Amino acid sequence: MLPGRCSRMSDMNARRRVRVNNPQGLHLRPGELFVRLASQFDSQIEVTCGDRRADGKSLIDLCTLGATQGMELEIEASGPDAEAALEALAELVEKESVDEMNAEQ
Repeated sequence: MLPGRCSRMSDMNARRRVRVNNPQGLHLRPGELFVRLASQFDSQIEVTCGDRRADGKSLIDLCTLGATQGMELEIEASGPDAEAALEALAELVEKESVDEMNAEQ
């Protein structure tokens, strides 16, 4: 067996579409919560909004998406904990307020 092959085989890719429910969109405070949560996972996280793509672990990148309430995002996770990352991040984006987001952090 080739070195590193097992780790590559255990990496997973996951993708999910979510709607931004927070009236503030995915800007500073909600974006910071997203980045903090995404950073807890080993997987690479990318977020797409229309034709824009961002690193899910970078607040500056997320803010450039211009994601406002009601917009649809696609979250992609690639790595050993991709499914868990995707589940947690999708749940966070679908919250209706920053206070609701903070309550579970």
